[in-house]
Amino acid sequence: MNESLIEEELTKKIIDAAIEVHRYWGPGLIESIYEKSLAVELEKWAIPFKRQLKLERLVL
Repeated sequence: MNESLIEEELTKKIIDAAIEVHRYWGPGLIESIYEKSLAVELEKWAIPFKRQLKLERLVL
């Protein structure tokens, strides 16, 4: 299986998990509710992730 296809499948799974969270809660809640719920969903789907990573700022 080529890398592009693997990335496509992973992307689809992540989007599906996010949609599932949105369907459950609906719109209008604070971000932390969605973040925690998405973490639960990703764990259920065995998708590895890290929460709230600090990113270095790229200066151009």
